[in-house]
Amino acid sequence: MLAFALNHMTVPRLGWRAVLDLAAQLGCAGVEFRNDLPGPLFGGVDPATVGAVARDLGLRILALAEVKAFNDWSEGKAAEARALMAVAQAAGAEAVALIPRNDGVATGRADSARVTEQALAGLLPMLRDHGLKGMVEPLGFAACSLRYKDVLADVIGALDGAGTLFMVHDTFHHALAGFGGYWPGVTGMVHVSGVTGPLALDAMGDGDRVLVDADDLLGNVAQIRALVAGGYAGPVSFEAFSPRVHALADPGAALRASMEFIRAGVSA
Repeated sequence: MLAFALNHMTVPRLGWRAVLDLAAQLGCAGVEFRNDLPGPLFGGVDPATVGAVARDLGLRILALAEVKAFNDWSEGKAAEARALMAVAQAAGAEAVALIPRNDGVATGRADSARVTEQALAGLLPMLRDHGLKGMVEPLGFAACSLRYKDVLADVIGALDGAGTLFMVHDTFHHALAGFGGYWPGVTGMVHVSGVTGPLALDAMGDGDRVLVDADDLLGNVAQIRALVAGGYAGPVSFEAFSPRVHALADPGAALRASMEFIRAGVSA
């Protein structure tokens, strides 16, 4: 059976405790918390307290997001990553999310591989020292410096990073990057969101990302089915950016319906 998870971006109006309670009510395996929402991470609460509550509810803190523009590597970026890793370690989180720069720099494959390998070579020993995984998420936007998953897979292999460095398969970004191949063996997380039409792929943005249902244009069910067929057994985490989702009066009911839709489609 699929293990679902909840990314805080899907319910950004909820505080950390309410996110954990909702995830537990939905039978989720865990949650992902973020440092790019209004206010301090965990609302300023001691990370160890958050971790203890999560464990008491039977939940994993799957990742803390994010080290933004991780492959714009510098001493400052290393310090930023180290600070987030310390918080993750204190909270008992399993990973930190690593998001590439998305500003039109290093978009060619060779440049993408170069800047990504340089950054991950610096991050790899830091992750190992903290006992954490690095969840690296290619973004499908044309302006992104790590658009294609094969580039990331090659870099992980070149660094002998398997077991510490993992790929995030985001169904939205997979579609925007032209669909392409799957790497279930190095995939550590799947992010799901749907887009309803009519919209062309190159016109889609984060604000269009809703919960997955029968009107989805991105082929979420087919993507998850392919990953599972390839051996992926990790969490499927809801990451919806749309204000329509954020405004739902009962996000739990909507999430439960989306889970049932995905589960039925993948098992069919």
